[in-house]
Order: sequence, then C-alpha cells, then structure tokens
Amino acid sequence: MISRIFIGRPIFAWVIAIVIMLFGAFAVYSLPIEQYPDIAPTSINIRASYPGASAETLDSSVTQVIEQQLTGIDGLIYFSSTSSAAGSAGITATFAKGTNPDTAQVQVQNKVQQALPRLPQQVQQQGVNVTKASSDFLLIVSVYDVTDRSNNNDVADFLVSNLQDAIGRVQGVGDVSVFGSQHAMRIWLDPYKLAAVKLMPSDVLAAVQAQNTQVAAGQIGAQPSGPEQMLSATVTARSRLSTPIQVGHELLRLRKAADVAQLHDERRAS
Repeated sequence: MISRIFIGRPIFAWVIAIVIMLFGAFAVYSLPIEQYPDIAPTSINIRASYPGASAETLDSSVTQVIEQQLTGIDGLIYFSSTSSAAGSAGITATFAKGTNPDTAQVQVQNKVQQALPRLPQQVQQQGVNVTKASSDFLLIVSVYDVTDRSNNNDVADFLVSNLQDAIGRVQGVGDVSVFGSQHAMRIWLDPYKLAAVKLMPSDVLAAVQAQNTQVAAGQIGAQPSGPEQMLSATVTARSRLSTPIQVGHELLRLRKAADVAQLHDERRAS
C-alpha cells in the first residue's frame, strides 16, 4: 500500500527524500565529535604479588580477602578476579558509565587499605597497586638491540631502569607493563644439605634479609662538636648485597652457625 503511494506520486517521494537528506546534512555539523569517546565503563585494577604461593593459596589468602572489602562503593557494578600460579593476583572493579575514575580509585584504595592488615606479610612488603587504567593494551612496542650484544634480560633491565617510570609519567598514560624484569639473584636450596645442618628455607631467608639492609652508620665530627673539631666525615657501612659472592658469604656464616649449634647439641647429649 505504501509502495503504491510513492510509485504513483514520484514528486512527493522526491520531496520527502530531499527533506531527509537536508536534515542529515544539518545533523552532521551539530553532532559532537571526539577522538576517544567515552564508551567504556570506568574500571579500577587491583594487583598484588605473593611470591612462591600457589593459585589456591593466593585466592584464599589475598584475592578473597580483598573482594570481601569491596562493598558499599558508589557506582560499582561488578568485579572480576584472577589468581595465577606465578604468585600474582588481579582484581578488576567495573563501575557504571559516567563514574568519576578519580573518585572510584580513592574509594577502592580506601577499601584495600582496610584489607591490608589481613594480608600475608610478604604481600604487604610487595605492596598492593590500585590503578584506574584499563586492562586492555592501547599500544605494544617491541624493543631489541640491533647489535645483538644484549639479550632479552638485558633489554628488559634497561627498560625497567630507564624508561618505565618516565613513560608512566606522561600525560594520559595509565600504566606501563614491561614483559621482563630487572636483573636479580636467585638462591637455589638443596633440601638434603639443609636437613644435614638442621636448617629450613625460612632460616636462609631470615639470614639474607638481616644482612641485605641499608644502614646509616653515622658521622664523625657531627654537631654538637667542640671548637677543636675541624673535620667532619660520614661513615659508610656495607650496603645491600649486590653480588653472588656476598650472598654466599652470608649463607656460609649461617651454615657455620648451624654447625656450632649442632656441635653444642651433640655435646649436651653425650
């Protein structure tokens, strides 16, 4: 029926088509245009690290503890979480569209601070990061050494030490992730040798942490001083362990201490 009306009156059909085109042309100039329109809801990411923990342990001792505190936040729609066997946990809190990301980050940060005392000591030492960046990647850059003199670990160490913080401070950058880490040392333990000297992995960890510290040794000739004091010098003590030899010396001292304790126990038993 409608098709017959337009077929029988072609001039009327042309007039309607021209009017629709004119309205469309005027609408083009009045529509708002944005380079990055706000079409995604606000999301806040929470990341925690628990080195050496399994996914089950991480979920029960870290992820669930933080999730229990994410209540009563304005505009919160839902949250999702992941716990990996690599010792990293991530929680993404999604808010209603139009929620101020700064306000949402402050509210989530306050909730995380309430849960922080209930988290394991290792997680508290590593820290819990709360960012308002989206979990999706906006840009991925590949960096390599054209001379082939540096491997992937050297390049990652350079990026973390020199570029990661600088890029993260650029306006509009929410977060920077480097698929690598700085150079570090790993201590491999032999359980049979530990059992022979009656030591546990926690003893080795405590020995390394006790010596791997930065201590202020003081100053010679500091104020208040007498009129005859003409020289002021700062005493520099040994700083953090930086070479495998230094770490080996501390473990050797720990082993000698365990041998002495074992010898004392044997003498008492005899």
